[in-house]
Amino acid sequence: QPASKAKSFCKAHAKALRRVFWGLLGAVYLCYFIVACWLNFQRALTLVVITAVVIFFVCWSLFKKYCGKKVLTFLSPLWKCLQKSWPWLKLLYVLLLGGLVTWLALDTAKNPEQLISLAGFCILVLFLFAFSKHHSAVSWRVVFWGLGLEFLIGLFILRTTPGIQAFQWLGDQIQIFLGYTKAGSGFVFGNTLIEDVFAFQSLPIIVFFSCVMSILYYLGVMQWLILKVGPSFLMVVSLGTTPTETLSVAGNIFVGQTEAPLLIRPYLADMTHSEIHAVMAGGFSTIAGSVMGAYISFGIDAASLIAASVMAAPCALAMSKLVYPEVEESKFKGKESRNILEAASNGAAASIGLVANIAANLIAFLAVLEFINAALRWFGEMVEIKDLSFQMICSYILMPVAFLMGADWADSPLVAELLGIKIFLNEFVAYQQLATYKKNRLSGLEEWSGGRKQWISERAESITTFALCGFANLSSIGIMLGGLTSMVPHRKSELASIVLRALLTGICVSMLNSCLAGRSLPIATGRRQGWAKS
Repeated sequence: QPASKAKSFCKAHAKALRRVFWGLLGAVYLCYFIVACWLNFQRALTLVVITAVVIFFVCWSLFKKYCGKKVLTFLSPLWKCLQKSWPWLKLLYVLLLGGLVTWLALDTAKNPEQLISLAGFCILVLFLFAFSKHHSAVSWRVVFWGLGLEFLIGLFILRTTPGIQAFQWLGDQIQIFLGYTKAGSGFVFGNTLIEDVFAFQSLPIIVFFSCVMSILYYLGVMQWLILKVGPSFLMVVSLGTTPTETLSVAGNIFVGQTEAPLLIRPYLADMTHSEIHAVMAGGFSTIAGSVMGAYISFGIDAASLIAASVMAAPCALAMSKLVYPEVEESKFKGKESRNILEAASNGAAASIGLVANIAANLIAFLAVLEFINAALRWFGEMVEIKDLSFQMICSYILMPVAFLMGADWADSPLVAELLGIKIFLNEFVAYQQLATYKKNRLSGLEEWSGGRKQWISERAESITTFALCGFANLSSIGIMLGGLTSMVPHRKSELASIVLRALLTGICVSMLNSCLAGRSLPIATGRRQGWAKS
């Protein structure tokens, strides 16, 4: 019959038909692209950028697929030669490090205040080394390469015009994209509610973003992005970490701390303690794309959030190997990481549970915070201490940390408050408070009122945005253990013994990012004078 003949013909010539289909689709798109650029190139600039990025990644993926092994075979003699010349390479590394130090000294000559952030960066690295599980086993190559990657990414994003413009453009596009949520939430809840009520304004964004992520997983876009052309390949090559742990950390740039381990679920049972620590630290060091949308809706700078997530990946791997170095033999060293992403396709579909969890946590944590503050005020009044609160205690304890990250001394108490809220409660509440300070500044409120600052400087806002960008808080311990234990229940005790070190690593990774931001962000003249007077 004609139908069966057509079906058999399609099966027999499936490969050729697929090529014809993609060829025709490409030809149609090329015609559309040319016409769009010819009519108004400025209007089509976004289309040009997207097309260029897609073409680059497709070409890179095809190059890896068809020429990757040949290139590795061709370069293997060169690699062996380099290994024999290792002492000379060490000298080259020393020279590069000396050049970097010289450049930093010259670059900060005009703004010596920025050296404070550099000192804070070094102190945090030494602090983590002091808590290392195996001091003598630390692979300094991984540490320096990871920090070097973080520094180069941060330098490109924060100090170069193309980097600033690119990430600002990307942040603007994400804000426009997330704005489409209003069409759905406005229809369901009404325009009045989505303008005035937080639950109907920000939480639907998580549903929309999770839906989009699920579609991208179903189409294979996320798998292709993370595995084929994403940051995992770069970090495996440069840092020398295993593909499994690197893939999970790279996945955390896009998904959350419980979804990213699904990328490597079949391998969790056989991973070493150091690799599991890297998986946990990667989850604590970043935020999920879905909640990033909610933070952007608060008014937090989208470009800074994206930059912090990208910078956190290599830094998390480096600091993880500093705190928990590898002393076991990995079963995955040098293996290709393929066909291990199928389980992740369902990870982003649980948006309703995520929204309910966020709403419940906000209700609980804000209520607990109010109770703690009421109790502290009562205890303070007994000894004539007015307005004693959890935020005040955090502001005194963590103020030196905030100052070392690069915040002005006058802004440090408020930045320290936000750090305390993030670590002991969660980052959602902290970002809400940061958004309030930003609104106060933009609305023209007086900087000081009743002896208390009403807002912080724009530079301090950026530094704080980097410092808060991560799931590293006490409440996330249960989430992390619950997610990983459900995948490998027989390793529950091992996971519990590792999680606190991973939490500490995640907290410090976010602070290292903020130190790098403090080192790179400009200091306004007026703020510098105020800092000097303080």
